[in-house]
Amino acid sequence: MTTKLQVNSIMLGVEDLDRAKKFYAEGLGCEIEQDFPGFVKCGLGEGSPSLVLYERDAAAQDAGVSAEGSGFRGSSFHHIAESREDVDAVVEAAVAAGGTIVKEVAGAEWGGYSGYFADPDGYLWKVATAS
Repeated sequence: MTTKLQVNSIMLGVEDLDRAKKFYAEGLGCEIEQDFPGFVKCGLGEGSPSLVLYERDAAAQDAGVSAEGSGFRGSSFHHIAESREDVDAVVEAAVAAGGTIVKEVAGAEWGGYSGYFADPDGYLWKVATAS
């Protein structure tokens, strides 16, 4: 029997849970579905997995690994927007909520429009549109 892999939730280990919750809920409009000490579950919208915010040290302990880490983590999250205006709006909301621009939004060599921001814990988000 072959098991089909499915992503039901994405967990981010964060340094400051209250800051992360504010960034994603108030800044980017994610719906808080569960809010417990040390753990927050956010809805990302229909068809998307949930986003779980977990205290970084506790998340590392749960996985049995060191909590240390820096630089590029080998992954990024991608939000595909409907238009260039939507790309700009998402990036502007992220910055207003405490995120930082990693790569300015600009026309892409493949014909689209995209840029990157980092959340307050350094997780990378690419926001792009094909138009």
